[in-house]
Amino acid sequence: MSDNVIDLFKTGSTPAESSHEETPASEPPAGTPAGPVAKPLPWWVRSRAATQELLRNERARTTARLVARHSMYVIGGSRIVARRAWDGRTASRYERMLRAAEVAGKYEVASEWEERGRQFRAARHQRRMDLLAAPQRIAKGALYATATTAGVALLLGIVLAIANENVADVLAPARAIVELVRWLVVIVSVVWGPLITLGPWLALLALWGVGRHQQAAPQWALPADQRSTDGAPITPSVVVTALRDLGVAPLRTAIKDMGDAGAAMLGPIRIAGCGVEVDVTLPSGVSTAEVQSRRRKLAENLARHEHEVFITIAQAARTVRLWIADSGALDEPIGPSPLVTDPDLTADYKSGRASWGQDLRGDAALLSLFQRHMLITGLSNQGKTAALRALALWLALDPRVEFRVADLKGAGDWAMFDQLATTLIQGPTDDHVIDATEMLEGVVEEMERRLMAPPGTVFTPLVALVDEAQVAFMCPAVTPGKDKRPYGGSKATSRYFMAARKIHNQGRAVDVLLFQGTQDPTDQNLPKLVREGAHTRASLALGTESQARMALGDKAVDGGAAPNQLRPGLDKGTVVVASDGIDIPAGQASITVRTHYIDTEQATEIAERAKARRSGVTTQHTSTPDGEQRDALTDILTILGDSPRVLTQDVLKRLSQLSEDTYGEWTNTDLTRVLTDAGAKPRKSDGRMVVDRERVARALTNRGDDGSASAAS
Repeated sequence: MSDNVIDLFKTGSTPAESSHEETPASEPPAGTPAGPVAKPLPWWVRSRAATQELLRNERARTTARLVARHSMYVIGGSRIVARRAWDGRTASRYERMLRAAEVAGKYEVASEWEERGRQFRAARHQRRMDLLAAPQRIAKGALYATATTAGVALLLGIVLAIANENVADVLAPARAIVELVRWLVVIVSVVWGPLITLGPWLALLALWGVGRHQQAAPQWALPADQRSTDGAPITPSVVVTALRDLGVAPLRTAIKDMGDAGAAMLGPIRIAGCGVEVDVTLPSGVSTAEVQSRRRKLAENLARHEHEVFITIAQAARTVRLWIADSGALDEPIGPSPLVTDPDLTADYKSGRASWGQDLRGDAALLSLFQRHMLITGLSNQGKTAALRALALWLALDPRVEFRVADLKGAGDWAMFDQLATTLIQGPTDDHVIDATEMLEGVVEEMERRLMAPPGTVFTPLVALVDEAQVAFMCPAVTPGKDKRPYGGSKATSRYFMAARKIHNQGRAVDVLLFQGTQDPTDQNLPKLVREGAHTRASLALGTESQARMALGDKAVDGGAAPNQLRPGLDKGTVVVASDGIDIPAGQASITVRTHYIDTEQATEIAERAKARRSGVTTQHTSTPDGEQRDALTDILTILGDSPRVLTQDVLKRLSQLSEDTYGEWTNTDLTRVLTDAGAKPRKSDGRMVVDRERVARALTNRGDDGSASAAS
C-alpha cells in the first residue's frame, strides 16, 4: 500500500492506470542510465503565474477595486470624523488659521484668529469647571424631581380617591408610575442585546457613508465615471491642492505649514462667463512669475487643458488672478455679430464702440477706434483679416469715415469695399506695393494739409488700412532715378516705413489713422518703431513668446498676455488685446477676446448697407502714371454714379480723390469751363450750383470722336 502511494506521488497516476499504459516503441537499451526526471515548479513560480493570470482577469480586477473602495470608504470616513471631532474639541482650527494668516502676511487677521482661539479656550475651561460640579447638581436635580413626582402622584391619588369615593385610589398613580418603569426596564432588556450587536455595524455604516460622500478612496479604486476628473468643479481645496503640487518649494512649504487652511490664500471664487475666476495671494518668498511660468502644470493639476487656464497679475501686490474655464467651454462657438443680426445698427467714430466679440467672462467686448492707430498680427490662417475687416465694416456704417484700403494678399477679402473706399488696391506684387506706398504717401500729404489748417477745424475721419503689411516691408523694389529709395525696409530712406511713421507721429491729432494687419511678426517684416506706434495692438495665435512681445509689447506679456499659448487652428479668431480703447479689468495689461466671425457673404451685405448711407463713392484701384492724359468728361460721369445731380463742390472733391495729380488743383472755374465747352454747363438747384448727370451723359454721347473739348492735362 505504501509503495503504491509513493508511486502515485511520483508518477501522478494509479498503478492500475500504469498497467494499461502501452510500452513505448523504443526503449533505451538495458544498462543505459535513465534521463533526467522533470521536477515540479517551485511554489513561488506557480504563485507568480497564478497572480499574473488573476490580474489579467477583468472580473478579478473589478472585485479587487470594489473591496478596496468600500474598505477605504470606512477608513477614510473614520479619519474625517476623527478630524472633525478633534477640530471641534481643540483649538487646532484656530491655530491653523492663525499660521495661514501669518504666512500670508495678514497680521490683523492673525490677531483676530488669536483672539477667537483665546475665547474658545476660555469657554472650554468654563465647561470643564462646570463638569466638576455636575454630579452635585445632578443629585440635587434628581432628588428634587423624585420629590416633585411623588408629591404630584400623591395629590393626584387623593383627587381620584375623593372622586371615586375609594381610599385605594390614593396609591393608583404611584402604582401606574411603577408599572411604567417596569415596562421601560422590560423594553430596554429586550432591545439592549440587538442594539449592542447592531451598534458597531451601524457605526461602520455611518463611517462608510461619510467616506463615500467625500470619495475617500484612491482614484484607481473609484468607479470609472467618478475616476475621471475632467470638468470637475473648481473648489478652494482643488485650487490649493493644484498650487501645492505646482513644484514651487516655498509655496508647497507655506501651504503645508497652513494645514488645510491653505484656502486662506484664495479670494472668493466668482463665476465669470464660461468659467470661474479667483485671486490667489501668494505667500512671502513666492513670486508671481514662478506661478505664471508653470501654466501647463497648473492646468493639469486643475484637470483642465492648458488653453483653459489663464494667469494674469491682479491689482493687489503678490497676487495672481486665475481664470479657469469650464471643461470644453472654449471650444464652443460664440453667437453671430450684431452687424449681421441688426440691419439697423449704426456706428459713430467718435463716441461709439465696435462690438468685436466676447471676453472670457462672456461679456461683450466693445472697442473704441477714436483716434487710435491699430496693429493686428498672428500666424497665417488664424482669422486676422476677418477680425480686422469686422472693425472696418462697423466703422464704415459711419458715413463720415473715408477709407483707403490696400490688400496686399489680393484674395478678394476686401472686394466689398469697392465703391465704399476711395482707394482699393488688391494684389501681392511689387506693383501693388508701390501703389500702396503711394496711397500711404497721399494720406501723409492730406495729414500735412490738415495740420496747416486753423486751430479748431473739424476734419472727417480718414482711415488708411493695409492688410498683409509685411509684404510692403519686405518689398525689394526701389524708386527709379538717382535717389534709388527703397519701397520696403525699415531705414530712414524706406518710403513705406517713413509714411507709416509720419502717420503714427501726427495723424491722430487730425483724425488720420493707420490700421495694419501682419502675420508671423519679426523685426524685419514689422519694424519696432511701427509696431510701437499703434495704440491698439491685438494678436492672434503666435509661435513664440518673443513674437508675442513684438505684437503686444513687454508690459502686456509680463502682465500675463500669452498669444503664443493660443492653439493654432483651434483658437481661430481669438485675440489678445492691449489697448486703452477696451475695458480691461483693473490690474491687467491685456484682455482675451473671442471675435465674431463675419464671412465674405455677410461682409458684402454689411458693405451694401454702408454704401446706401453714402452718396456715390468712386474707388480708385491703381495709381495713374505721371503724364497720362485723362478724359475729364468721362471721369465726371464716372464720379456722378447713379445720382441725377451732384453739387459742384462734391464733384471737385470726388475728382480730386480719383486723381490728385490731375484734379487736385481744380477750381469751380476749371470745372465750369470743361462742362460749358462740352455743352453740360452747371445749373442752379435750390439756389446751389449742381452738375446734371443727364446733361453730362448727353454731352459725352454727342461730342466729337477726338474728345478734345473734355481732355484734362
